[in-house]
Amino acid sequence: MLNNIGLPGLLLIAVVVLVLFGRGKISSLMGEVGKGITAFKKGVDDGAKELDETADAAQDVTPDVEKDKV
Repeated sequence: MLNNIGLPGLLLIAVVVLVLFGRGKISSLMGEVGKGITAFKKGVDDGAKELDETADAAQDVTPDVEKDKV
């Protein structure tokens, strides 16, 4: 369905959105979207860093079978 939009269709949609919402509203909306993307990327990086730190601190707690047999 969306394969046939093309460049003229996208330009028409952009003009309609600009007329409906105005330049100021769109600019503030895009600023909020940018802040959201930045916060998401920061959260992903912090999560990956936390996983790396916990993986480094993990210890092997399996019992040593050879020592128990003697």
